[in-house]
Amino acid sequence: MAGGWTNDGAVQEQIDSSIEDAVQRARSQLPRGASLTHCEECEAAIPEARRQAVPGVRLCVQCQSRHDQEQAQFSGYNRRGSKDSQLR
Repeated sequence: MAGGWTNDGAVQEQIDSSIEDAVQRARSQLPRGASLTHCEECEAAIPEARRQAVPGVRLCVQCQSRHDQEQAQFSGYNRRGSKDSQLR
């Protein structure tokens, strides 16, 4: 059932997009391969203890903290929705 300016299935498309975004975000945070010896953002050395504690680590503690703060600010809302759905 379409409502206002939306087409049939628009709500399901928004739900699917939100789920796809969440899955992409979760997959991007999974460890990929061996731990790096240097941070992929700032090139700082990653201590051996951190590499053993976090398999597949790619960021130093400072960059990881900054990344975690950015992720905490994520709202979880699908901003790609139709104008009509954003006006409600």
